[in-house]
Amino acid sequence: MAKAVVKEEITFPPELISFIDEWKVKPGSLIMILHKTQETFGYISRAAAEKITFFTGIPLARVYGVITFYHFFKTTKPGKNKISVCLGTACYLKGGQDLIEEARNILGLEPNAVTEDGLFSIDPVRCVGCCGLAPVIVVGKDTYGKLTKDMLSGIIAKYR
Repeated sequence: MAKAVVKEEITFPPELISFIDEWKVKPGSLIMILHKTQETFGYISRAAAEKITFFTGIPLARVYGVITFYHFFKTTKPGKNKISVCLGTACYLKGGQDLIEEARNILGLEPNAVTEDGLFSIDPVRCVGCCGLAPVIVVGKDTYGKLTKDMLSGIIAKYR
């Protein structure tokens, strides 16, 4: 039996539409438009990508080509508390990958997943610019540095 596909509806706020109208005529505008769209929604859904195509005339394949090429862009909704774990050189050498594994273990998460309650997701990031505090995680707008695996459960508990 075939599954019915439900098409997602999305409404772009007027500020985003104005931004797209301003930028769509500039060379190299797609990345700026994608950044603003992700800033608005937290990720770029299929419906958002289709709207970008509609507003800009840029083919959907090109939009997805850029989204999937750059690690920064997300196509799935992140958790309410997105945990970004730095894997820049300093953080990686001081245990950044171990922090990812421990956080996933604490939350019972597979890579690229969100907890069932929608509260947490974990994303490795290239660098957060706090090399002197390595290893570092960022939860929302809060930065935590000089971490050990043992410190993660207490940090995560603050956001439950």
